[in-house]
Amino acid sequence: MAQALITWGGWDGHEPDKVAELFRGMLQDAGMSVQVTDSLGCFDEAEKLQTYDLIVPVWTMSELSREAAVNVSDAVSKGTGLAGCHGGMCDAFRSNTLWQCITGANWVSHPGGDGVSYRVNIVDNDHELTQGLLDFDVSSEQYYLHVDPANHVLATTRFPTVDWFHSPNGPVDMPVVWTRRWGLGRVYYNSLGHKADVISQGPSCEMLRRGLVWAAKGREAANAAGERRSDYISEGNHY
Repeated sequence: MAQALITWGGWDGHEPDKVAELFRGMLQDAGMSVQVTDSLGCFDEAEKLQTYDLIVPVWTMSELSREAAVNVSDAVSKGTGLAGCHGGMCDAFRSNTLWQCITGANWVSHPGGDGVSYRVNIVDNDHELTQGLLDFDVSSEQYYLHVDPANHVLATTRFPTVDWFHSPNGPVDMPVVWTRRWGLGRVYYNSLGHKADVISQGPSCEMLRRGLVWAAKGREAANAAGERRSDYISEGNHY
């Protein structure tokens, strides 16, 4: 049975306890054994982290030590999946650049705040995580992120929806959902989820459900492909 870890906390405005429960339900329905904690102490247990098939962080505007980030990096690089949403993953630890490199982005703004109406556009309809899903509208925060160009983008949203000082730079398509690799591990992110109800049903919920399950299968896929962690590192200090 696949093993998943959900850790939640940080800013209460993102309803981390409710989002963690949504994730727990998705993973248990997928047949996984799920451990849930409201402490970051789990990231200090380097060997234990590597036994999980999936880590789901639900933290916003918190602090993570370099050592703890290295522990997560090592676990994911060896095949543990990492998946999450909104500020709970890409605004989790603003001062930790290793975390940003693992996850593929960092939040920088949400013009207009909560309640902005915008469209999520599926841009890779052939991927297993988006097949059968159509573009859909959301009323929530619209995340503007600084994004790793190496991400495999599955869905985007068009800026500006709300005029702001950034508007004179012209329209851009900002990634909303993407996948990436970190060594042998799979990483999945979805910028939706300011409140739990945004991701509790509909296409946003289905996208997240698929992403969590997909990320948990990274070690299995890497082993089947004959990949080795040593394929992706060189000699010397990697941090």
